[in-house]
Amino acid sequence: WYGATVRGDVHKVVIGENTSVGDRAVIHVAKIQGDFPSIIGNNVTIGPGAIVHAATLKDSCVVAASAQVLDGAVVESNSIVAAGSVVTPGTVVAAGQYWAGNPAKMVRKVSEEELQLMASNALDTLELARMHAYECDKDLEQLTKDEEAYEDATTRDPEYFQPSPDGQKDEGDVLGQGSPGLIFDSVLTNPEEGLKFNQKKKAAQKE
Repeated sequence: WYGATVRGDVHKVVIGENTSVGDRAVIHVAKIQGDFPSIIGNNVTIGPGAIVHAATLKDSCVVAASAQVLDGAVVESNSIVAAGSVVTPGTVVAAGQYWAGNPAKMVRKVSEEELQLMASNALDTLELARMHAYECDKDLEQLTKDEEAYEDATTRDPEYFQPSPDGQKDEGDVLGQGSPGLIFDSVLTNPEEGLKFNQKKKAAQKE
């Protein structure tokens, strides 16, 4: 996500499928003081502002916001590192455990409810990322069409003529705006409809 940094300058970084790296999170490696890559598995959630420095995160674990996992540390599958916690170098967070604090220590086992939530959050974030990528890939022409469609949908009287469905053109349709179409829905070319529209618009602004 925005502002995240993945820096594999002196060693490799591997990131698995369906893994989310949050805003301003940092993933780095080590070579001078120790020789460690950063290996991140599948379905991992790294929260905003978190640091993974030359560490290993196994599948389906969570490193929460602003937490740190440092050189040579390993977070096993289905584990959680709580927000703001620091997993010190060489530490192993066993599978299915919840760690917190600075330095981080085991607090308890991860509950079944938390495991289900972790899995669903990973999928939700993946879907959000796909939607985000799709929207960011739109060019100016498509963005303009989307804006016009939104304005039309929020201002057109539902009892008035509606736009034609995609791929269809009704008799009398003009530019896909319905019959007779939004382009005629004005106080100049259709006084009655235009007056009704303006009255509804003023009423909505007062609410």
